[in-house]
Amino acid sequence: MENKALVQQRNLFVIISGLLKTMRPKQWTKNLLVFAGLIFSNNLFDYGLLGTTGLGFLLFCMFSGSVYIINDIIDLEKDRAHPKKRKRPIASGLVSVRQAVFFLIILFVTTVIVSFQLNTIFAYLGIAYFALITLYSFHLKHIVILDVMTIAVGFVLRAVAGAVLVDVRISPWLLLCTILLSMFLALHKRKSEMKLVANGQKTTRKILEEYTPELIDDMLHIVTSSTVMAYSLYTFNSHNSIYMMATIPFVIYGIFRYQYIAHTKDMGETPELVLLNDKPLIIDILLWVVSCVGILYFL
Repeated sequence: MENKALVQQRNLFVIISGLLKTMRPKQWTKNLLVFAGLIFSNNLFDYGLLGTTGLGFLLFCMFSGSVYIINDIIDLEKDRAHPKKRKRPIASGLVSVRQAVFFLIILFVTTVIVSFQLNTIFAYLGIAYFALITLYSFHLKHIVILDVMTIAVGFVLRAVAGAVLVDVRISPWLLLCTILLSMFLALHKRKSEMKLVANGQKTTRKILEEYTPELIDDMLHIVTSSTVMAYSLYTFNSHNSIYMMATIPFVIYGIFRYQYIAHTKDMGETPELVLLNDKPLIIDILLWVVSCVGILYFL
């Protein structure tokens, strides 16, 4: 009896672990954008708002995690044919579709209820994000150009949701930077996927047939230069413009460093891993954050 109970507990642990893995925690770094409104509105040391934003960050992780579960259910057969994605919990059979659906319903309903208790507008933004990215999983990811633009809108919704929690108007320049930077990452992801296909690796993304290396490069040239210009214009128009301009080199280095990694280490397909594993880029981002906080709060 004890052995049977231990086996059941172990199986339950494996299923729960698989469900959490399906939510892709490594992708949750993207939701840190929720803190942008808090930091740039000079409210970082307001511990009440910090706690509220922290909860908002966790809720957005739940919203995005719900979408990833739906995506894995939709792409089940395609993932099983992919050399890497077939190891995902649902594709590998570690978690059944029925278990995933049951968990998804509980997760989403709980997230929505808690979100409405936190802030009504935030809740609607979270639901809008969930609906948009779900639509992306079903249809928009198959439409050329709109696929990367949809990803950009998802990032904007994160930033706006964070601003709503602290009741501030987020800078239009920062929203523009968010759109451009997210398109920069999405285009590099497409470029890396195309490179893998060119090297003989199978892919499940039919949208790659609509892109060409030349088109991706042209779009990246526009987006990369526009990102630097948009951030520079933001610093020029900020309250502490003469000091905020000093943060521009961090942004330029971060963009160049990411391009270097994408081109030389073939990691553009997994931007979340780049942000978690590349020490020079992590140091650059931390220095940028520290510089911004120091300028905004102490100068």
